[in-house]
Amino acid sequence: MLKFASTAALALAMTTAPLAASAHGYTAGDLKIGQPWSRPTPPGAPTAAGYLTLTNTGRMPETLLGGASPEATTLDLHQSTMAGGVMRMRPVTGGVVIAPGQTVKLEPGGYHFMFVGPRKPFAVGDHIPATLRFKRAGKVKVEFNVQEAAPEAAGGPAGMDMGIH
Repeated sequence: MLKFASTAALALAMTTAPLAASAHGYTAGDLKIGQPWSRPTPPGAPTAAGYLTLTNTGRMPETLLGGASPEATTLDLHQSTMAGGVMRMRPVTGGVVIAPGQTVKLEPGGYHFMFVGPRKPFAVGDHIPATLRFKRAGKVKVEFNVQEAAPEAAGGPAGMDMGIH
């Protein structure tokens, strides 16, 4: 009986572990950080973009202020906007506010992180460590998974691919 229970527990762990890993999320107080990801970069690329979702389950606003990564010179917040048929990208000043009960997506064509001066090219399967800074939640360590396309739970394959900035 003990052998059967051990085998059953191992089988359950093996089938649920991939589900937990695919969720790829983080929690800091009332803040949920979902599926940080980035695309692979060619050798010598001066930047890489990082994306994720932020959900505020609390009653107070939260503000994403910025971040840092040992794999880049700086990790800056940027926003892309379309004006007169021209895509423009600018640094974000003052942070990105996540209102109570709301979700903000950092995605291609909108808010995103810029890994400026990556230490090496990002390759599919890499996990890029970063520390995000929030006004209320403080510093939160995450890893950006490097993959070809957006995770399905984060909106599926991105319709607007900003590629390398």
